[in-house]
Amino acid sequence: MIVPDFTFQFCLLSLGFNRIYLKSNLSILALFVAGVSLLPLVALAQVEEKPTFPLETIYAERKKNASRKVLRNFKLSFSTGLGRTYMNHKLDSFGIFQSPGNSPRIFPVGTPVDPKYSNWINKVITDTLSIQPDSFLVSGDTAKLGFKGKGFNIPLNLTLQYEFLKRFRLGVGFSYESMFLGQFKPTYFHHKIDEFKPSDPYGWMRKFYGTAGVSFYRIDKFLFTGDLQIGSYKPGKNFDSDLIIKKSLYYNLGVTIDYELSENLRAFARPSYDLKKYTLSIPATDDPIVHKMNGAYLQLGLTYSLPELPRCYLKDCRIQINHAHGNKEYRSRRHPFFKKQNPGYGENHPTLIKYKGKNKRKLNPY
Repeated sequence: MIVPDFTFQFCLLSLGFNRIYLKSNLSILALFVAGVSLLPLVALAQVEEKPTFPLETIYAERKKNASRKVLRNFKLSFSTGLGRTYMNHKLDSFGIFQSPGNSPRIFPVGTPVDPKYSNWINKVITDTLSIQPDSFLVSGDTAKLGFKGKGFNIPLNLTLQYEFLKRFRLGVGFSYESMFLGQFKPTYFHHKIDEFKPSDPYGWMRKFYGTAGVSFYRIDKFLFTGDLQIGSYKPGKNFDSDLIIKKSLYYNLGVTIDYELSENLRAFARPSYDLKKYTLSIPATDDPIVHKMNGAYLQLGLTYSLPELPRCYLKDCRIQINHAHGNKEYRSRRHPFFKKQNPGYGENHPTLIKYKGKNKRKLNPY
């Protein structure tokens, strides 16, 4: 069969179009696959591409003061208050001689009644008071003898502590306190032995100590810390240091109750109890007198720490939060050091006026 020329030409033309269409589809598919494979590279290029205006040319990097960050954990405390000293001693190796109208005297057991001593608390004073018919005489080898008395103290205390892990404290301190010796009463034979007051009863006492504490409870702005002080003490010049042959270490147990006034200032109260004693030598005998001198204290004070950031140097700056000028960070000039502030947004007036004064007890202040 003979195919017409135009039919043959049409078939050839159709076949050519199919090839062209197939090649076109393959090209499109290849381009799609290549585009998909290049997407991660394009994204990476976009991430690594630097901005037209680098941020470091607009915002300076803030520099921290490392030394201030360490120093802010050191807390300097000053306190004062009242104390009560409880003194007592035994006279097992001595006798007591009481003459009417005179203060009691003591004498060593096993020796003549003379010499007698009219003071054996802070000094040793010899006395030769004669024995009268109505005098009372008793010896420590046949009866229990001793005296007890009280003193009054006003301490001035300075302490430097380092606080870490938000609950532990270590430090050193110095205390300088005035002490008044009061009346001494006999522990036995109250109706026959009179009271007496030591000579030169007023003086100053110095203490040097190390301290350690652990915070154990917090409620709102109150923090409770148990602490211990261990150190040495030296009585004042009203105590005869040549006759004090031995002093024990001084121990003080207490609880510090802190109230946070601001980031860097807090007030505190510290009730505590002292444990100490000393030994007084009596020249006429080898048996010294051991005096216990414990005491109870209540001290009130303030604790201050160096702020981590320096105060803003611009006098007209009114920013209430921690902020930067250039590449250095500063704390606000608007923060009173005695008032708690939030460094993130400031709170010079945390309580609105409508909640103060006569309105503070109303359920609806409006």
